[in-house]
Amino acid sequence: MSWQIPTQIEQDIIAGKATYRTFQTGNGGQSILPVPANAYVVIFGYDFSPAGGGVLRYSNIASSSAFSQTYDGIRWFETQQISFYTGTDFYPFIHHVNVKSNLTPLITDQSVPDAVSVTTYRVAEEIDSTPIARQVYITSTNDVTITHGLILNSTTISQNAIPVTNRTPSGLTFGGDPQTMNTQTNFGNAVNPLQFMQPSPKDYQDFGFGLLPNNADGQSFATPSAANGLAPSSTRLSAFSVPVQNAAASNYFLCLHYALYSKPIPETRG
Repeated sequence: MSWQIPTQIEQDIIAGKATYRTFQTGNGGQSILPVPANAYVVIFGYDFSPAGGGVLRYSNIASSSAFSQTYDGIRWFETQQISFYTGTDFYPFIHHVNVKSNLTPLITDQSVPDAVSVTTYRVAEEIDSTPIARQVYITSTNDVTITHGLILNSTTISQNAIPVTNRTPSGLTFGGDPQTMNTQTNFGNAVNPLQFMQPSPKDYQDFGFGLLPNNADGQSFATPSAANGLAPSSTRLSAFSVPVQNAAASNYFLCLHYALYSKPIPETRG
């Protein structure tokens, strides 16, 4: 487990100043944690069971070296995003989810010499749906909107070498190095995508990369788009030749751990 109850919150729970609560969600990509009036919550951790568990995909290939990347139907589940919106703050978290695969030799063609014989392999691919624990610290006096989705694509818009600035000094950073790297990557629909800018949208002109786009952001996260951004896992689960959108083993589940304080928030808590 990679989270624990923060000491102050644990003391408040023991003293009766707060109540420990959990909130379990899953299946669809949108949920709301209700926060009572004249109260606030502090979310301090979550357990996340990724979508795609229980999906097993088989294929046959002519040689073990031909197996280079996962099938698109499975790849949808390799990058999953959870985000929290409190009405005033936005907290995105992206998880890479492993694909477990193995090769099983099926048939070796005996009609050709051993030196050039071809073996057919069966490939089995499945999502590793082992739960992921994460420590967070999210305070809200408002209902908290929870969004989950899958990310398959990102679009590289521009690549540049990073110049030397007071924030990107030579030698310690990539400032002044001739190698080029992504300086704008789009996540989301083609019409109105989130435009992830690097090194930073702040004082963007210092880097000499042109005008700052309208939807520029210094954080990397996806916005909803069925093709190029955030897509509900239930939609992808129903797209398989044998739909599994109703299988509990294949849907994501998220359990929030939080403290409920039944009084107005005394001060800003991050």
